[in-house]
Amino acid sequence: MGIDLSKGQAISLEKRGGGGLSRIRMGLGWQAAKRGGFLGKVFGGGGEIDLDASAVLFADAEAQDVVYFRKLTSSDGSVTHSGDNLTGGGGREDDEAITVDLERVPDRIDQIVFTVNSFTGQRFTEVEQAFCRLVDEATGEELARYTLAGGGAHTGQIMAKVRREGPGWQMTAIGAPADGRTFQDLLPAIKQHV
Repeated sequence: MGIDLSKGQAISLEKRGGGGLSRIRMGLGWQAAKRGGFLGKVFGGGGEIDLDASAVLFADAEAQDVVYFRKLTSSDGSVTHSGDNLTGGGGREDDEAITVDLERVPDRIDQIVFTVNSFTGQRFTEVEQAFCRLVDEATGEELARYTLAGGGAHTGQIMAKVRREGPGWQMTAIGAPADGRTFQDLLPAIKQHV
């Protein structure tokens, strides 16, 4: 079981026995909030929510590349996206995932920022059990989890970032709300965290 991260909390990406992790997976899971009242009784659950995970690669605070549902692999091949999930799931498993081969990330890339946005423009008030989690891809061990709590009338969130820290990497939970239907819309908000 990993660490439950608080907003702004950072963890080192080192293996428990020493040495750095080589491959990590940032998983995103969510489900539509249950409807209340008469409509909830008639139609049941909360419908479908299309959230999209993205990873923006930075060098010296400038975006260099991006991985998202329309570009599933970074130009250098070090970051890959699992593909687009249009509905969410039960809120327990990864609905979308981005895998990073930390050993293949070019030296000039010093930060990778992970975001989530509602492509269809639905607000986070319509989402529940949303989380992002960091997994050691080699062992499947969950290292850290950040719950995207609080709902809110925003359509995006800057989830977390990994950044070079000496010879290794460190992950920081950000959890900052933002507005936008695509990662491009979120870029001004993202830049405040690099």
